[in-house]
Amino acid sequence: MTVNTPLCFRGKNILAPMVRVGTLPMRLVALDYGADIVYCEELIDIKMLQCKRVINEVLETVDFVAPNERVVFRTCERERHCVVFQMGSADAERALAVAKLVESDVAGIDINMGCPKEYSTKGGMGAALLSDPDKIESILTTLVKGICKPVTCKIRILPSVEDTVNLVKRIEKTGIAAIAVHGRKKEERPQHPVHCDVIKAISEAVSIPVIANGGSHDFIKEYMDIETFRKATDASSVMIARAAMWNPSIFRKEGPFPLKEVMQDYIKYAVRYDNHYTNTKYCLCQMLREQLETTQGKKLHAAQSTQEICEAFEMADFYEETTAIFEAKKTSLETKIQDDDDQIEDPDVIKMAVRFDKREYPPQITPKMYLLEWCRKEKHPQPVYETVQRPLDRLFCSVVTVADQKYRSTLWDKSKKLAEQAAAIVCLRTLGVPEGKLCEGENHLINKRKREDLEHLNNRDHGKDLAEPSHKKANFTEETSDMNVPQMPR
Repeated sequence: MTVNTPLCFRGKNILAPMVRVGTLPMRLVALDYGADIVYCEELIDIKMLQCKRVINEVLETVDFVAPNERVVFRTCERERHCVVFQMGSADAERALAVAKLVESDVAGIDINMGCPKEYSTKGGMGAALLSDPDKIESILTTLVKGICKPVTCKIRILPSVEDTVNLVKRIEKTGIAAIAVHGRKKEERPQHPVHCDVIKAISEAVSIPVIANGGSHDFIKEYMDIETFRKATDASSVMIARAAMWNPSIFRKEGPFPLKEVMQDYIKYAVRYDNHYTNTKYCLCQMLREQLETTQGKKLHAAQSTQEICEAFEMADFYEETTAIFEAKKTSLETKIQDDDDQIEDPDVIKMAVRFDKREYPPQITPKMYLLEWCRKEKHPQPVYETVQRPLDRLFCSVVTVADQKYRSTLWDKSKKLAEQAAAIVCLRTLGVPEGKLCEGENHLINKRKREDLEHLNNRDHGKDLAEPSHKKANFTEETSDMNVPQMPR
């Protein structure tokens, strides 16, 4: 496919992908200090495929949210043209599916082929791919042909220079835009010298941009050292990991800022983009390093929230001001959404402000079951549930249709199942039909179940077929609606 982005990999200083470090606040602060391109932390393909893309109107971000509501990847307009999404994958089709999911929100896609850690290699990802060039070729070719954004990969060197160069030449033929090379073998660690000669041999052997990585320990202590490392490797660009993790102002041509100022800049982004406090705390600890035993370091170590982190860095006022702004914005958006709901609301929908509380019902008995039973008794078609999810807060609302009449609760719920139960309650109460609550006294569904259970036991005692008739099972099975829940239009 034709690449339609201006992203270029020559003459660039790049923030390396780093697990737990390369989240949005670090990427943004690196860009502020002069980084040209930033890579996100490695994210596993299977985990990303479970995510839903959500527009966060309060933070003005695009969030990829897991089923457990955890934000796996968050990005914003500020970095859209310079962030490269790095994924861990050992399957071409999964890699393509993830790339298509995030393609419109990032500047490029990278495949991690260099991570030597077990969590990556045990799934055939990371450095494990280096021993399977056919799979490497399959993944990269599929991506290059399947998306419009540039594709890159990041590798480590092989035991011999010749094998490394041959592998990179094969990779180049897939059509990727650039290759990042960590100048160490997969068994080597940061304290081992980086092999500049191997990176240089690669740079001389291929025509695509080569991005040199691994120079933090031996070379890069200040901005001028970046060019020294680039010349030593004859690379097109330099990718910086640990030196940037310790102080992201390493990217400043004018020289680094004092660490306290850097940490405060980082915290501002962490608060501004609602970064989880554990991740913020981890990144700040990497910056403090030998200062962790200072008074400030001990305060950071003890912090159990973003607010406490801000207090440790004399930023309590900033935290309060920023969170107040977000709360006001959230309230305003919620009011607007409610107004929009009211304007477009179907006047024929019967509404009540109700919620389903399972503590008010016997075990395994729900309003949906009662409604289904009533519809069968009255010879109506079974209830039909239509559920939508609100992008702002990811809450659900369901409308149930019974005998051509629609019913819904005006209260939004945290799950699809709860929203459907609430809609069933509205319908039952409107019809004056019992909904199965404990306070209603004798429960005919429970009694019916007990009778059928007793009959089932008697049949078993007499050696009859244990299979329960399907028409009896259905009486106590809630009808489920389509699991694909649409989002409300923005």
